[in-house]
Amino acid sequence: MNIHFIAIGGSAMHNLAIALHQKGYQVSGSDDAIHNPSKFRLEKYGLLPKELGWFPEKISSNFDAIILGMHAKIDNPELLKAQELGLKIYSYPEFLYEQSKDKTRVVIGGSHGKTTITSMILHVLNYHEKEVDYMVGAQLEGFETMVHLTDENEFMLLEGDEYLSSPIDRRPKFHLYKPNIALLSGIAWDHINVFPTFSNYVEQFRIFTDSMVNGGSMVYNEEDPIVKEVVESSQNHIKKYPYHTPQHTIKNGTTFLDTPEGELPLEIFGIHNLQNLAGAKWICQHMGVDEDDFYEAIVSFNGASKRLEKIAENQSTVIFKDFAHAPSKVEATTKAVKNQYKDRTVVACLELHTYSSLNATFLKEYKGALDAADKAVVFYAPDAVKIKQLSAVTEQQIANSFQRDDLIIYTNPDQFKAFLFSQNLEKSAVVLMSSGNYGGLDFDEVKRLV
Repeated sequence: MNIHFIAIGGSAMHNLAIALHQKGYQVSGSDDAIHNPSKFRLEKYGLLPKELGWFPEKISSNFDAIILGMHAKIDNPELLKAQELGLKIYSYPEFLYEQSKDKTRVVIGGSHGKTTITSMILHVLNYHEKEVDYMVGAQLEGFETMVHLTDENEFMLLEGDEYLSSPIDRRPKFHLYKPNIALLSGIAWDHINVFPTFSNYVEQFRIFTDSMVNGGSMVYNEEDPIVKEVVESSQNHIKKYPYHTPQHTIKNGTTFLDTPEGELPLEIFGIHNLQNLAGAKWICQHMGVDEDDFYEAIVSFNGASKRLEKIAENQSTVIFKDFAHAPSKVEATTKAVKNQYKDRTVVACLELHTYSSLNATFLKEYKGALDAADKAVVFYAPDAVKIKQLSAVTEQQIANSFQRDDLIIYTNPDQFKAFLFSQNLEKSAVVLMSSGNYGGLDFDEVKRLV
């Protein structure tokens, strides 16, 4: 097949382009901006566009399909030309479904934990040399790409994102996959620019549950009351498998899982991660991995990239980087670090970076999110608010939202860095939570703090 990508430089899009190239497809693409690591990786496979920009004159009936990325606009010149020619235009998830419609589709959904759970499953399957097709939302150690497609593998494992599919397909991505096996980890309001009310957001998970094939298997976190209600009230003819936090103990900063064979030391920690592990175990069992083999493999799982990722440690200090930005994720991450390091000073630093987190109306959802930390810091760049064309957010609004009297707030990246580098981190655990980089913070420099 001859495939063209409009907006090939995106994290998901460039991985799919590489996967199709490896499968033997003829792949081309365009974009108006491509940054590393996408740029380097596309160049490695000979897929980097020769020049940046949109070139409608290159769109012809020779293409079997166009794959349209979210970064493109509805008036994109190449998209308009493809529509004029009547070419088949797929969104990213729509094309993944097309590649997996004859396979057993396993979809991991939820507001939080889906990347980690998908990563756990892939780690276990890889450990036992079980080949599957997959799409995961992070670059994993030991895996060349975030997407892998074949003709022969039985299973397709998909991270099920609830965000929109493409500029011309406003359905959430996970509505398109029609899973045979699925998991729901948790539901906490997110993406308010698309789902303006909580009930509207929850409805997307009901639709997902009802989109499963008849006789499918839904694994769900029964400790999340909203997930429990969504799944258990569904009239879809599916089998339902609840999971909960497994028994465990914490000794000297290490979490031990209780198993039939005794205590099992884990590289990961935190209630959410333990729940993620319980869900991943159920899915692996549905995919043919028995319990003993799961435990054997999961011992060496040390987390998905940027998900409570330990970036530096010595005997008295540990520093984590985490992708957490939604209120529920920030609260869970902060609590997990404090619970794991009860005898240390926990310094929790949060960058408000996403559309939702910089929305003055949504800010109140952060109430109590940093309460578990001994020192709590919030950083945001007023310029980011302007770029997203949102109403200005004041320091007082942030202070009122978190409702913590000793909250430290920075809007200047140099001042935030000066604060971080001036701290005495003896007997401390630091967690840097953001989907950005605090206005240009060099994490290699941060590592040298310990």
